[in-house]
Amino acid sequence: MAFVRRKGNSYYLVHNVRRGGKVRQLHLARLGERARITDEVVRAVSKKHPFVELNWQALREQISTQLDMADASSPAIQKLVDDLRVLNMDLADLFPPLLRISETPAVARELLVQLQLLQSTLQVKLNQFDRKRGRFGTATLRMQGR
Repeated sequence: MAFVRRKGNSYYLVHNVRRGGKVRQLHLARLGERARITDEVVRAVSKKHPFVELNWQALREQISTQLDMADASSPAIQKLVDDLRVLNMDLADLFPPLLRISETPAVARELLVQLQLLQSTLQVKLNQFDRKRGRFGTATLRMQGR
């Protein structure tokens, strides 16, 4: 049975196997500081360990319950907030003339595509928080009054 395990500041996808009467953990993949099972992880694990059968849906559900949004002091929430602050500062320093100076038009196009994707993702998330009107809905209202 595979599961997600935290070791230090990173998460790992591991699978228990019995060898010589002892249970050993087979490390299937390193998932990073915030556990995520992407399509790339699925492909890499399936290629490297073709005989290990995994319930990817159950593993993704296990990960989705690990981020406790109710605990504002949790390291995961603090890191998320810090990352958002840094992203905001980086975006504030980005000016359109910098894109024109770029060495290749492909870099500027990729940056614009990623900014549009970020805008779409943010809009979806803000709409999700707005619809719930419970604990997060009141936080949204308080923030708008600032």
